[in-house]
Amino acid sequence: MEAKKKLYGAVDSPSTMRALASLLEHQVEFEFTLIDLEAGEHKKEVFLSLSPFGEIPVFQDGDLTLFESRTIMRYISHAYAVPGKDHIFEEPNLQGIVAGWIDIEDHQFDPPASRLLHEILHKPSIGLSTDVAVVVEEEAKLAKVLDVYEERLGKRKFLGGNKFTSADLTHLPNLHLLTRTRVKELFETRPCVYAWCTGIMSRPAWTKVVDLIERSKSQA
Repeated sequence: MEAKKKLYGAVDSPSTMRALASLLEHQVEFEFTLIDLEAGEHKKEVFLSLSPFGEIPVFQDGDLTLFESRTIMRYISHAYAVPGKDHIFEEPNLQGIVAGWIDIEDHQFDPPASRLLHEILHKPSIGLSTDVAVVVEEEAKLAKVLDVYEERLGKRKFLGGNKFTSADLTHLPNLHLLTRTRVKELFETRPCVYAWCTGIMSRPAWTKVVDLIERSKSQA
């Protein structure tokens, strides 16, 4: 009997969203276990034995245990390739390009995006005031990144080329959250970026992740 695949995380966590999207995009059957961050479950010994830094998500595939969402995403895209699907990439050159854009998302896109989400969404949710100066600064940083994306996407449909890959998928959590805030204007004013955003956010696998998020909120 094939060992069960398990994902541990929290649906309101962008990192967990990334892993969920990858699993659903690659049609992998798995068991999802919610980790209560407010209760500190991620800091308990049983969870630390899986993720030594106490971070979510964690993915188990038989004897293999992985943490860090981009690591999980990369593994799934290679281990569970579905022949004929447009998110699968087999050409060595494309693999290199995709790996590069995943790193760009991690080091260039995610830092300002995450700081904006912290200021605009997280701080107000815990009763703290948004630092407007920080928002302006981070919007300027993100705008420069999106200018590069606009040029790239003006020449090809997706970041990796003409196929949807993990290079696009890794952006989905922050895109989903940012386009529900004032920052949406940064995407709307760049037509190629905005077409890319709306296209990848409409993929069936991602809509399933969004449905899961919304159901979780309604049950909270």
